[in-house]
Amino acid sequence: MDWNELADRVLEGHRVSREEAIAVASAPDSELLAVLHAAFRVRAHHHGNKVRVHVLQNAKSGVCPEDCAFCSQSMKYNSDVDQYGMQSIEELVEGARKAYEKGAVTYCMVTATRGPVRGEIDRICDAVRQIKEKYPVNVCASLGILKEGQAERLVEAGVDRYNHNIETSSRHFPNLVSTHSFEDRVRTVTRAKQAGMEACCGGIIGMGEEIEDWVDMAITLRELEVESVPVNFLNPRPGTPMGDNEKLRPQDCLKALAMFRFVHPEADVRVAGGREVVLGSMQPMALYAANSFFMEGYLTTPGQGESKDAVMIRQAGFEPEVVNA
Repeated sequence: MDWNELADRVLEGHRVSREEAIAVASAPDSELLAVLHAAFRVRAHHHGNKVRVHVLQNAKSGVCPEDCAFCSQSMKYNSDVDQYGMQSIEELVEGARKAYEKGAVTYCMVTATRGPVRGEIDRICDAVRQIKEKYPVNVCASLGILKEGQAERLVEAGVDRYNHNIETSSRHFPNLVSTHSFEDRVRTVTRAKQAGMEACCGGIIGMGEEIEDWVDMAITLRELEVESVPVNFLNPRPGTPMGDNEKLRPQDCLKALAMFRFVHPEADVRVAGGREVVLGSMQPMALYAANSFFMEGYLTTPGQGESKDAVMIRQAGFEPEVVNA
């Protein structure tokens, strides 16, 4: 396939087909640079040379009743992670301050849970109102499966974006989770968008799936019209059923990111969890397809550090997007 020709067609409004997306994700290693160059043309058209920095706050850790096979925060697995209930309003607001001072465009509060109970929604909403008064950052909430009326409360408080990943394809999902369904996750994303929030929704690759599952996940996300697509690479967590999984090759991760860019030309495509350990020295190449990443680590694993991230952005020829003052 002529990758530049595909980029031309995408820039003219072409919606990449399933077959074309599979071709991108399964391109020979010898064509990796050509694939990334073509993806970069699409990325540059919509996002220039800017990189959006996001910061996560693990607002409730290690006490999740669900059985997601990849997650060390499930109480069903013997994982050595911190366990604590919902953080205080003060802690959540302080996290926003730190994120803003690091140059984050988006601050995301995440809870390890099936879904939020009323008191947790109250606390998140109170924190968001204070954050919005003090700091010009976008606020994302990731609180699990939403019940009727909860999304509207978050919007009223000022939440800009809701994160709830579908994780993989509908075909592969039952191999990973039994305590809730793929449709539960799709329903929450739809509910968040209908309430007026943007949707941040992606998944993890490297969980025993096929390339076709990457593509089917990407196309499902396109059908859901999500605005932000975090692409995580499995960093196997000890104590989980996937603790002994072999890490993906960086070449395959980069081709996957290019595929997501072609399927989601305008979206905020994020290179997310696992980038440091899976991509290694090839991390900067991810920015030729992705236009954003998480700084200062993830929920249970550290990042490479703020200073190294800043150097990586600059040396790769990009610059951080500046939050609106």
